[in-house]
Amino acid sequence: MKIETDGLVIREQAVRESDKVITVLTGDRGVITAYAAGAKNIKNSKCAATSLLTYSQFNLYKGHERYTVDDAHSKELFIDMRTDIDKLSLAQYFCELAAVVVPEGENSKEILRLALNSLYLLNKGSRPNEFLKAVFELRLMALCGFMPNLICCAECGCYEHEQMRFYPDDGTLLCGDCAGITKKHSIITGMGATTAMRHCIYAEFDKLFAFSLSESSLPVFERAAEEFTLAQLGRGFKTLDFYKMIKT
Repeated sequence: MKIETDGLVIREQAVRESDKVITVLTGDRGVITAYAAGAKNIKNSKCAATSLLTYSQFNLYKGHERYTVDDAHSKELFIDMRTDIDKLSLAQYFCELAAVVVPEGENSKEILRLALNSLYLLNKGSRPNEFLKAVFELRLMALCGFMPNLICCAECGCYEHEQMRFYPDDGTLLCGDCAGITKKHSIITGMGATTAMRHCIYAEFDKLFAFSLSESSLPVFERAAEEFTLAQLGRGFKTLDFYKMIKT
């Protein structure tokens, strides 16, 4: 069966002397794996289009056990971030995270849109890396069924409190007055980071990146998003470890 689809290459692996196996985040088929014969050869027309972090149009053949790339044409290469090790390592973390949480065969148009917009802004350099990382993590987790409850304090229903605390393991909030009832690990997010997290989860996509927060709230926002992601998935990521090592 022949298929035409657009997708973002989130993983590539060289096999034999000139072939590749690529993992692609598509809008209509979720994450798929495809064999690209000859794509390792730089003279091959499929080489650039099947490279990591490239958004391409694919002509695929679906067999009984795997997809095969018949042809591919790149649509966006995100050139600028490829020369910035911080941006490149963060982009690779986005890819690894998507590869883990997005299933095959699911409609993933919103997830692909999230990935492409995040990479576009990362490539452009218009928002801090920490900001994009937290927005991507929280929205992706929500889209994949890991929805935190950030509406109000889980105990008393308080919506605003200067000492609002976020519990990454539960994905819940407690106000400062109720926080003493549990000894679970929490992060004091206050109202700055809490408001930012709410926006990431509940805002319409067109407004997802259209907010700002103070310099003091940004590290808390990033920490809360990361700890929630890792706690819900119960695992770490080598690309995240590398990104954090580069930062330090």
